[in-house]
Amino acid sequence: MSALAERPAGLPLAESRSLNGAARPWRSIAITPDLAAIEAEWRALEARALVTPYQSFGWINAFVATVGAAHRMEFRHVVLRDATGTAQAILPLTITRRGGIRFAEFIGGKHANYHMGLYAPEFAAALDADAARAMLGEVGAALGGLDGLIFVNQPTEWQGVPNPTALIAAGPSPSGAYKLALDQDDCDGTLKRSMSSHARKKLKNKRNRFAGFGKSTLVRAEEPGEIERVIDAFLAQKAVRFQAMGVPDPFADPSVREFLRQAATPGLSVSPPLELYSLDVDGRSVATYVGAVQASRFSGMATSFDMDSEIAKTSPGEILLVDLIKLKCHAGVTVFDLGVGEARYKTTICDERDELVDTFLPLTAKGRAFALFSRAKRVAKRRIKSSPLALKLAQRVSGWLNRRGSRADIED
Repeated sequence: MSALAERPAGLPLAESRSLNGAARPWRSIAITPDLAAIEAEWRALEARALVTPYQSFGWINAFVATVGAAHRMEFRHVVLRDATGTAQAILPLTITRRGGIRFAEFIGGKHANYHMGLYAPEFAAALDADAARAMLGEVGAALGGLDGLIFVNQPTEWQGVPNPTALIAAGPSPSGAYKLALDQDDCDGTLKRSMSSHARKKLKNKRNRFAGFGKSTLVRAEEPGEIERVIDAFLAQKAVRFQAMGVPDPFADPSVREFLRQAATPGLSVSPPLELYSLDVDGRSVATYVGAVQASRFSGMATSFDMDSEIAKTSPGEILLVDLIKLKCHAGVTVFDLGVGEARYKTTICDERDELVDTFLPLTAKGRAFALFSRAKRVAKRRIKSSPLALKLAQRVSGWLNRRGSRADIED
């Protein structure tokens, strides 16, 4: 039996009201660890829902089957249904234990740029802050045994509709996410709009120097052999990059390789949730790009470039990105985002941001203490990131500590 819990959400729908007197748009809450049991329902909701690429069924399914299985993560998928039994919202959650605290968070961790549920637009629009708090309180009770709910890096809105769980946020996330609206009627004009004339001139000069290294091709990996080749290049380039920074490589985990492979492999009837691209020079990958796809949005998940050659000086990663933006614009993509975090190339290319917030909802006394601690950490991180000097110092200290730790492991 897949459903761990299914019960009425408080009073009958007509009497189940938020504090402002409006009827709550859910009637029941069901919890299941079994994705297959709700696949049809998930895909049906996804087709019309407010949903980021990181909560598409394909992305979540691939992550659960690879990274989740390798690390024995505990998953709980929450389905909120209306009086007709139709799913109006799905919250894909993982149960995390840390320091004696048990809390729920959205699936994906650092591999997902945006953390959000799936919501029917009319469902999300019907929720105010009080109703959103009531909803999460009932979700927490249905899950059982939790000290709290911790939702970070949530967009404040999606497609112009407020994100319900962001309505009760404690404050902004440490970083925002950068995006670009694409104009299919004028794809070249899109970049002229967002990039300064100085930036376009610099890129043109880099492209001219880049051309001197040989014939280049932008390749999308779709066949098994090409997928393996691009993943190999991506992981090798990332490893060199993180080693130079002196920080652990989050892509070194074998389960991440398997996740990339599964998520980028086309299915029999559905498109893959990830797309892999490589900028090749004479058949050799000099830069790669991993993007998550949902409807008409392309979300940059990760990028890399070859740091060990003279080509690196021509910014091949930036050249790949600009070419990919043009390609996606002509293909009908309406929004291209570069994900969470600060980087010069993001501010150079993008002219908009998705503002992100963090929500901490404690359910026990231990949860309240942990929520205060977690919130304080996120505030400190935001302050560091807002100061270039503090960020540079923090990166140096982190690199030094990691290198020192690595030497100690070798000596032991």
